[in-house]
Amino acid sequence: MVSHLSRYIDRSTRRILDGVSNVVLMRGADIPSRAPRTLFTFNSRDDVSQYAMGCDGDIGGTSTVHLDLDENPEHNATLGKTATGLFWGEMRLDVKPGYANKIRGGYAGFRNMNRPTIFGDITDDVSQHEYLALRVRLGGDPRTRNSYFVNLQTEGPISTDLWQHRLYFKRNDGRWEDVFLPFSSFIRTNSGEMSEAQITMMRERIRSIGISMLGGNSGVSGKYELGIDHIRIVNEEDVTDEPLEKVLEKEKRASGEVTNGKLEHS
Repeated sequence: MVSHLSRYIDRSTRRILDGVSNVVLMRGADIPSRAPRTLFTFNSRDDVSQYAMGCDGDIGGTSTVHLDLDENPEHNATLGKTATGLFWGEMRLDVKPGYANKIRGGYAGFRNMNRPTIFGDITDDVSQHEYLALRVRLGGDPRTRNSYFVNLQTEGPISTDLWQHRLYFKRNDGRWEDVFLPFSSFIRTNSGEMSEAQITMMRERIRSIGISMLGGNSGVSGKYELGIDHIRIVNEEDVTDEPLEKVLEKEKRASGEVTNGKLEHS
């Protein structure tokens, strides 16, 4: 597994090379790209190790949280992947003895860790894209399936601000789907509560993206499970309501992997 120091050196080196390349090719004068772009993947142990997790169990609650690499072929075959991420655990509303009326149970989540370099932390500019796109697979207790939220943290004067959007699903059959969330629909929150002042999100500098299970908000407990393949940014022309199976088949046809409706095996 890659160490934190190795990642720090690698990120810093890439920043230097990107800066030199931009100067040589004069990319600063180019029109910003609106092409779809992948921000995060969950397809290797190194991918998964770059996320921080937390739950109410850390401060006196009883919920649990895990983010693992799922190498189950039954879960990943349709994607053509050997592994994907799996966010899972037990959502519980009760707290440990001595913590009653001191904390509220019922939350768990993960987010990417800060990405420091010698030039400062890496952030993502999503200002040229309209949607956050997630490829996910819903599982777990049916009671928990409407309690997922996506959280964005931007650089700004208030470090406790999070921009939040409920994660809605169309499928309940355990299969993969693409979910598209408009950046314009994210709500500003602070310390877990919706902020009275709703301002425009600073989309030029996104520090972290994460997913949380907020059972305490809806009074829901039970086993939760969410498979996740990647997080991307896209525009209106890239949004599709087609079932993911059809999207993947079109991609395979375009790459020559499918002929006459059958998958070509190498």
